[in-house]
Amino acid sequence: MREELLYRMQNAFPLTARPFQVLGEELGASEEEVLSEVRRLKEEGIIRQTSAIFDTKKLGYHSSLVAFKVPEERIETAAEIINSHPGVSHNYLRNHDFNIWFTLAVLPDSRMGLLGTVQKLKELTQADESIILPTLKMFKISVKLDTTGKQSKKERVHKKELKPIRMRARHFAAIRELQKDIPVIAEPFAPAIERLNMSYDELFALAKELQEAGVMRRFATILNHRKAGFTANAMSVWNVPEDQAEELGKKIAEFRAVSHCYLRPKYPNWPYNLFAMVHAQSQEACDELIDEIARETGLKEYGKLYSTREFKKKRLVYFDPAFEEWERKYEG
Repeated sequence: MREELLYRMQNAFPLTARPFQVLGEELGASEEEVLSEVRRLKEEGIIRQTSAIFDTKKLGYHSSLVAFKVPEERIETAAEIINSHPGVSHNYLRNHDFNIWFTLAVLPDSRMGLLGTVQKLKELTQADESIILPTLKMFKISVKLDTTGKQSKKERVHKKELKPIRMRARHFAAIRELQKDIPVIAEPFAPAIERLNMSYDELFALAKELQEAGVMRRFATILNHRKAGFTANAMSVWNVPEDQAEELGKKIAEFRAVSHCYLRPKYPNWPYNLFAMVHAQSQEACDELIDEIARETGLKEYGKLYSTREFKKKRLVYFDPAFEEWERKYEG
């Protein structure tokens, strides 16, 4: 049951009063059996969090992937400084001259702005070089590890028609609750509706509106990749001709093992513009997959950046006062 449960929780966690009962019905198990298994998975560190996943840009935040080139003797200190920013959700050491890679988001009305914040972090860490790699085009973002081993190698990536939304106070209130990790109890949304003073129907209707508008990507379980058996992940980077970027980006995104696929800018010191994150159960499997992508696309110039250390990985906390506190501390 474990592998199938993990796959279902990653794909579509039921937004209903008793979601573990629903999962049990789908798997032929009781609600208590599912709850017990999920508690074990949390205790073992395989499940990181079950919560809403929001589109940072649709909430007005400015974000980018950033890479720093930091001398080996300063890596530990640099990582701590970068991690101190509340808008850094992922931070990794990778096997490249540009060795520290992190994602950074700043408030919609940030006084320092994204560029100013990167510059301040560069000064604080004494990085030798930096590159800012914002998303120019997103082809895929969907972290769903195949824990069952039964899924096809490729999948269709569908682009949904989004419905416009007028964000109101109740939407923002719901976001503040839905971004939290749910408790592993029979009615995990009960604490949220009590704090919001609304019914289940009202909360789930708001979640549906947010999802149909693309503000909420999905509500799902995020796994600790390594503890779930996916011990290798590579950020494959590709030098793609501009006139082929759309076609090849879509083609690479169809590989199930690719969780993220983006078009980003090139620089004189960085020739790669297409990024595809690949997850596998070994480095050999990652290498094989990336080489298969190269054969299918005909691309010759590419690189494989493996993460050798995870400095930080957590969901961004939206509307967190820590953003303004960080800016007050370092601006000027």
